[in-house]
Amino acid sequence: MKYPSLRHRRLLLAALIPALLHGPAQAEQTRLGDVVVTGAALDEELNRTAVEAEELRALRPVTSDTANLLKYTPGVSLYGAGGVSSLPVIHGLGDDRLRVKVDGMDLISACGNHMNAPLSYIDPSSVERIEVFAGIAPVSAGGDSIGGAILVESAAPEFAAPGEGTLQKGEVGAFYRSNGSARGGHVAATLANESLSLNYRGSTAQADNYKAGEDFKPAGLAAAGRGWLDGDEVGSTMYKSTNQSLSLGLQRDIHLLEFKVGVQDIPYQGWPNQRMDMTRNDSTQLNLDYEGDYDWGLLEARVYQEKTRHAMQFHDDKLFWYGSNSGAPFPDGEPCVPSAGMNGCAAGMPMDTDASNRGVRVQGEIPISERDLVRIGAEAQQYRLDDWWDPSGKGMWPDTFWNIRDGERDRLALFGEWEARWNPAWLTQLGLRYERVEMDTGEVQGYNATYLADATAFNAADREKTDDNLDLAALARFTPADTRTVEFGYGRKSRSPNLYERYAWSTGGMAMRMVNWAGDGNGYVGNLDLEPEVAHTLSTSIAWHDANQTQWELKVAPYFTYVEDYIDAERCSGAMTGECTATNLTRTDGFVYLQFVDQSARLYGVDVSGHMPLGESADYGRFTATGLLNYVRGKNATTDDNLYNIMPLNARLAVVQEVRDWTNTLEVELVDAKTDVSAERNEVATGGYGLLHLRSSYEWKQLRLDLGIENVLDRFYNPPLGGAYLGQGKTMSGTGVPWGVPVPGMGRSFYAGVTVQF
Repeated sequence: MKYPSLRHRRLLLAALIPALLHGPAQAEQTRLGDVVVTGAALDEELNRTAVEAEELRALRPVTSDTANLLKYTPGVSLYGAGGVSSLPVIHGLGDDRLRVKVDGMDLISACGNHMNAPLSYIDPSSVERIEVFAGIAPVSAGGDSIGGAILVESAAPEFAAPGEGTLQKGEVGAFYRSNGSARGGHVAATLANESLSLNYRGSTAQADNYKAGEDFKPAGLAAAGRGWLDGDEVGSTMYKSTNQSLSLGLQRDIHLLEFKVGVQDIPYQGWPNQRMDMTRNDSTQLNLDYEGDYDWGLLEARVYQEKTRHAMQFHDDKLFWYGSNSGAPFPDGEPCVPSAGMNGCAAGMPMDTDASNRGVRVQGEIPISERDLVRIGAEAQQYRLDDWWDPSGKGMWPDTFWNIRDGERDRLALFGEWEARWNPAWLTQLGLRYERVEMDTGEVQGYNATYLADATAFNAADREKTDDNLDLAALARFTPADTRTVEFGYGRKSRSPNLYERYAWSTGGMAMRMVNWAGDGNGYVGNLDLEPEVAHTLSTSIAWHDANQTQWELKVAPYFTYVEDYIDAERCSGAMTGECTATNLTRTDGFVYLQFVDQSARLYGVDVSGHMPLGESADYGRFTATGLLNYVRGKNATTDDNLYNIMPLNARLAVVQEVRDWTNTLEVELVDAKTDVSAERNEVATGGYGLLHLRSSYEWKQLRLDLGIENVLDRFYNPPLGGAYLGQGKTMSGTGVPWGVPVPGMGRSFYAGVTVQF
């Protein structure tokens, strides 16, 4: 049996409170609602969407990217990145603007391109449950974010039932996807008695470059002597990833203790919208979690540590080999001997980061009365980062370039939450969170005297920064009838700048292009004067559904957010050196150079989701229609420019057939043209498109088989958030694929997956 988590016990308590308040008749009504398999009637979490195990099992064979498991969640879209490293976006706010926790750990991307995003540290096969708080997240779900929270959980420890003896179970799975020849598998095993549980999980995924639906560029060499790319091949989309974890659970009386060790090895991962690729990502995670169920309430405590060693370089499809003056590439194997000045050669451009992330969290949950529940807690996080680039010639020598040196970002938070069940119709939640963020960095240096002016100015500046941030979340749910639910709320959320936004210091073109997690090909420089972002969000949702919330539902959820000191970017020029010239201000095409600045922003939109039965017969089974529509609009309120990377109107419509042991799905994905683009960044517009997908799964005893075709008609399309194509050639000098080519989406792909439990 599984030891019930704090969340499940909290939901059970919330389900019992109406019975205690209203006597036996109400208790019988509550019990009838509680037998629903989906658990919707039990869910007391406000403003929350859960992706449960059954939906996750259907998505795992389709992707090796955990962020892709969120693509059916209302309000969520994805920034394009590496094959296992997409960045989730909620209502137009993504990346560091979201609080993303993996098994309770606040993971941080230790890279100037954000290549090692938090969700890249867990394989889809290890994900048991995902909770998404869109826009307004409870203060207990985390701070230092303005767009919402994503909480990803792996399976909880399992123990043998009393008298069962020894529990032994396991799972083996494998998948193959034709486009890019993606392949991989996973294994899991559990050995447990009534008080001790040992679990191992391992997974691996590997893929070559994928193909678009048609040619989008001329065919040619990826890089001198390194291979040929066809016109439809999307360069730098290959990857290889391995994840392993070993956990030990101990259960006794009211206590549950779990200690987990996780290890990741990514030897390479291409980036089609960055000038560099990941050539190493080694991570070790230690995670100790305690849960206790005391007479006074529930206690949870967690301590974790993550160590990351990350490297970037040019992989097979990209090039940085130059001859003297001419810029002609050296053939493979010819030695590169650095020489003085800019007339040397460069054996690539090694870039390294070393990061340490430690955290502790304590939370108590106390039922004050049958009506009131209080949560109080504290969190602390200590983050250290070094980002350096060893000399390699061609002007990148003789010294080591320090992009971030002795970077520090520490957080200390206190929070309290009051949840009240006033009567069966009303549930409210009010939370307050105070967070102190302290940041600092050491002195920096460039490769040589070319970078001296910027480095001197930065080193002379006051680099120690302290932010005092205050968050407020007020949410309510009104259930006027058993077929209608209304939620609404207001949130004030804050986020301090990350280390790169404040401390990236060089205005040299090459250095600026290495600080870019936007995937737009532009270069960025930091700003020591940045203030924390403060977002004010109003949201509501109205849901119509059947009484048991199992047959049909239609949910409409509009929202509005205004952000003070929104960290956007403006063209750099004037007193700065390097690429921040007057010419940079007037470019209307090509890549540009920008500085992070405080401005203001408005975002608004609506999410519509639902499902309904279409019919049922003995021969053909049960048919269900599902639908999802998202719309968001983002404007810079200071400049009236459009915000960058805003997903246009999009929808997913599907018909699902369940007949005996088979589940078959026909899905249509529709995306409008992206025409509201950021002029400041020279963002490229993309066209609208429609895709057709077919999926089928078969379950028999311990066997599950998944088959399907993604993009059945092999349509060519450009994902609106895919970024600028930089997947091949001399990406640093701009002589690869010309500016203005967006990263194309994947063409037709057949997939198959099999999972066996034992």
